[in-house]
Amino acid sequence: MASFSRHDAEKTLKSVRWPLRLTWMGLLTEAVVHSFWPLLSVCLLVMSALMLGLQDLVGVEIVWGSAVISVLAGVAALVYALRSFRLPTREDAILRLDASLPGRPLQALTDTQTIGSGDAASTAVWRAHQKRMAARAQLAKPVPADLQTPKRDPYALRYMALLAFGIALLFGSIWRVGSVSEMTPGGAGLAAGPVWEGWAESPRYTGRPTIYLNDIDAGELAVPAGSLITMRMYGEIGALTLTETVSGRADVAAVSDPAQDFVVVQDGEITISGPGGRSWQVVVIPDQPPEIAVLSDPSASAMGEMTLPFYAVDDYAVEAGEARFSLDLAAVDRRYGLTIEPESRPELIVPLPMPISGSRAEFEENLIEDFSQHPWANLPVAVSLSALDGAEQQFETEPRAIVLPGRRFFDPVAAAVIEARRDLLWSRANGPTIAQVMRAVSYEPQELFRKETDALRLRQVIRTLELHAKYGITDEKQQELADDMWDLALILEEGDLADAAERMRRAQERLNEAIKNGASDEEIAELMQELRRATEDYLQQLSRQAQRDQQEQQPGQQGDQQNSMQMTQDDLQRMMDRIQELMEQGRMAEAQQALQELQEMMENMRVTQGQQGQGGQSPGEQAMEGLSETLREQQGLSDQAFRDLQEQFNPNAQAGENQGNEGRNGGQGRGTEHEGEGQGQGGQQDGQAQNGQPGEGGEQGSIADRQQDLRNELSRQQQNLPGAGTPEGDAARDALDRAGRAMDDAEDALRQNDLAEAIDNQGQAMEALREGMRALGEMMAEQQQNGQPGQGTQPGDQRADSRDPLGREAGNSGVQGDDSPLALNDDAYGRARELLDEIRRRSGDTERPEVERDYLNRLLDRF
Repeated sequence: MASFSRHDAEKTLKSVRWPLRLTWMGLLTEAVVHSFWPLLSVCLLVMSALMLGLQDLVGVEIVWGSAVISVLAGVAALVYALRSFRLPTREDAILRLDASLPGRPLQALTDTQTIGSGDAASTAVWRAHQKRMAARAQLAKPVPADLQTPKRDPYALRYMALLAFGIALLFGSIWRVGSVSEMTPGGAGLAAGPVWEGWAESPRYTGRPTIYLNDIDAGELAVPAGSLITMRMYGEIGALTLTETVSGRADVAAVSDPAQDFVVVQDGEITISGPGGRSWQVVVIPDQPPEIAVLSDPSASAMGEMTLPFYAVDDYAVEAGEARFSLDLAAVDRRYGLTIEPESRPELIVPLPMPISGSRAEFEENLIEDFSQHPWANLPVAVSLSALDGAEQQFETEPRAIVLPGRRFFDPVAAAVIEARRDLLWSRANGPTIAQVMRAVSYEPQELFRKETDALRLRQVIRTLELHAKYGITDEKQQELADDMWDLALILEEGDLADAAERMRRAQERLNEAIKNGASDEEIAELMQELRRATEDYLQQLSRQAQRDQQEQQPGQQGDQQNSMQMTQDDLQRMMDRIQELMEQGRMAEAQQALQELQEMMENMRVTQGQQGQGGQSPGEQAMEGLSETLREQQGLSDQAFRDLQEQFNPNAQAGENQGNEGRNGGQGRGTEHEGEGQGQGGQQDGQAQNGQPGEGGEQGSIADRQQDLRNELSRQQQNLPGAGTPEGDAARDALDRAGRAMDDAEDALRQNDLAEAIDNQGQAMEALREGMRALGEMMAEQQQNGQPGQGTQPGDQRADSRDPLGREAGNSGVQGDDSPLALNDDAYGRARELLDEIRRRSGDTERPEVERDYLNRLLDRF
């Protein structure tokens, strides 16, 4: 017994009639595309060639040959379409729709029960099945047609035809198709008949499209000035003639010339006389010149950078612009070095910035330049702006009187140097006067200069100026002196790297104390701003120092140092932002901890900057090398004090020749001439002390001075010692503090001629130095093991970092070099076996983390 009657099945199929109809239409479209795509491609290609006018560019024979080939291809494509096309039936649509549904419910609804029809249970199952299939059939949706033909068109010829037709629609004309009829046998007279074509091409900067004149009816024709008119006339010469009054040409071509090109410069008329002729009244769209204006007087930043706002407008676009600065000599205060006539200098011309994106028809921009080093800086000038458009039209503003912004110097000596530099660039005839004035300014250098080197720099400039002023200052020497004076003024104004570092350190200490003492939010914010300014000043000085160092280094070393410094600046900026954020949130304890980390980072930066050029050593290695040198010098001073003490008890012997008095090389001593003695003092020897009596205190006074110098050197090394905040670093600092106190006691004893006490204190100092070096070495080993960031990986460390746990160099497949740690051990292979056994034991320990055991297993697989 059937669960559903055929009526029920037809009723279910009617419920899905719309999905079924749409699926049938998709099958029909699919059949048409699969069958007629070759014919459609041939038609599109032929139409594309005709619309582009290719038939007018080749001979009649080629056109006829192409026509025959096109007809044959069309017939073949039509035969292929008729043979392969098959109209889809309703059953095809049912099968396509049924295949898209799970379980093919439409087919199931038409089935009948053939087994177990007499069994009630089997019949109930069959009815339930057909109900489920009927429910699924209600969910039917149209099946989209498959229009892809990759198997039938492996070379994608249909897309080539479609692309050609698209190009023809953009650049061709449907009117050109009719020209092929002129090439038929009955149209010989028509083919020879006169026809014409014309185009009006606007200037490119206008952005307007080209006009095809054959599509423009007679009447008014508006085109921009400078448009190019192109006319082509075909057929019998003289049948068509062209007259125009828009170009203003002096040498007008013959009116019957078949090819004529001219530019529209004025209103007028264009007329084509003859069969199919046409006439236009041409109206020229004028191109307005650009306009530009200065919006306000220029402003200057604290460093002298000028900002000049301006406004520009044009009917199409402003192509370029420039600013011209000329000296306003009438407004200059002609005093002092400006009294004499200035040297002739060209106008200062700088290009104006243009918008990178967006329209240039109307915009506002800022001219930002730094003219601080120009001879006219801070002097009256006249500035005029000019703008240029695409038509080469230029507009220039009236000169505007301004003071050319430049950097201001507030340090008196720096301001004097800058004024002397200005006078030198004003006229080199001021050279002798400038030298006299600068000598007067620097008469008391100890009261004016923070460092003796700055005074020496100024003296060198004065000497050079005086020397060349006698024989005439050349252009090159004038610029060289100006550059030297500018650099000197910057150093005097801003200070050097040490001054900037000291200001930053004081700002850090003040902020730290304010956080500890619970200062108000306003005070902390002010101190934080002071720290930012001091840090920016320090980073600026650091960058200048790095640039000077890079000029003295090899080109291959410059990039790494610059990148390293840039990373440090980013880290500092992030840390200061973090400190300010913590303080704003009231988390003062965390802010204080972050400030301490900032101080440590800046300390490491100062160490790195101060030790550049020492072969790429890390800060720890540099500190260790410096302490080693200090220990050697202290040993030398102790040896000399001991020899002098021996000579006190044997006054009859010559100085330095007591029995058993040996230098550090094991040879017999010769007073202050012992080998290696006095290192670090520039190789200077106190020859006068050899001739004096040992007990008169002359030699002891010399040793005491050298002891004091060594103590000062140790203090400098303590400031640059890395590892602040680590146990090993703190232990090294404590040991060096003890060494410093012992050196102070030794100096006092030497000045009091108590050599025995001095030797004891010097021994304590050497012992403390050794303890500090041991602590520093432990810190370096700990940092290398942990791979702490910020210390850098120096070339000497990269090799150690690239070794595997067995001491082998990475990348050599386990082959060990002669200089590896295992090469120093006679039982190297036994040690390697012990390490492998230990790795195997740990990899089998299930209580260890999974990540660690995976790493150990990878080691075993590799080694």
